[in-house]
Amino acid sequence: MTHKAGFVNIIGNPNVGKSTVMNALVGEKISIITSKMQTTRHRIKGIVSGDDFQIVYSDTPGILKPNYKLQENMLKYVDTAIGDADVILYVTDVIETFDKNTDYIEKIQKSGTPVILLINKIDLSNQEEVLGLYEKWHEILPEAEIVPVSAKEKFNVEPIFNMIIEKLPESPAFFPKDELTDRNERFFVQEIIREKILLHYQKEVPYSVEIEVEEFKEDEKMLSIRAIIYVNRETQKGIIIGHQGKAIKRVGIEARKDIEEFFSKKVFLDLYVKVSKDWRDEEKKLRGFGYDMH
Repeated sequence: MTHKAGFVNIIGNPNVGKSTVMNALVGEKISIITSKMQTTRHRIKGIVSGDDFQIVYSDTPGILKPNYKLQENMLKYVDTAIGDADVILYVTDVIETFDKNTDYIEKIQKSGTPVILLINKIDLSNQEEVLGLYEKWHEILPEAEIVPVSAKEKFNVEPIFNMIIEKLPESPAFFPKDELTDRNERFFVQEIIREKILLHYQKEVPYSVEIEVEEFKEDEKMLSIRAIIYVNRETQKGIIIGHQGKAIKRVGIEARKDIEEFFSKKVFLDLYVKVSKDWRDEEKKLRGFGYDMH
């Protein structure tokens, strides 16, 4: 029996549902999902294995015009993802226009990598509009297989699996078969806390935040976690904490519930807020937060 394995990289503009697509394909909540832009800052790998295959999904940050070093770094992940994919899953939706980031479409075309294009959020549209989008995308990427889906409703997601397997090269597995991701436990705690901040704070505040898990202690009954929320400015620290600490308390309660679900264990979560001025533009600080600056 031949064994197939390869890297399937999920690429697209912000807010088209890349993380929802990945979570539907992996079957676990590996990428955080909110309706705000730049939810995904790192390339997050989700691994699906069977007896004769292994698919390594990689969810990338949304394509955007960078305003600071952090965003420049996020775009590097996208460029790398186009270059090292065995299959590209390009995600668009029923809302975005065709002229958005045409240079990335050209890069995908020139890569010579097999492309599966997903038209997501078809639950927000009608059959006639979806057909029009299908035809237009077929003109733009004639070699791509095009699949209309609703990742949120898990509609038409199943056929994607067979399409991917068909396109994967013959190869041994890259990771142990029981692994779901290449990220460590602390990373997922950070992502869960960051998701709650994205949900509950407005404007620039969520994008000025980075999380560091300072302590992660586990015994049979309990998981004790101490995490620091870093912000750019002193004023943001006050906003994160909120009046009488109510805002950060809400973040802590919601994050703890999700962390308990993720690890199937009772969790004690301690959150602190610290100011780290201009961390998004300082390479040393970005490296410290796990961003590869090369």
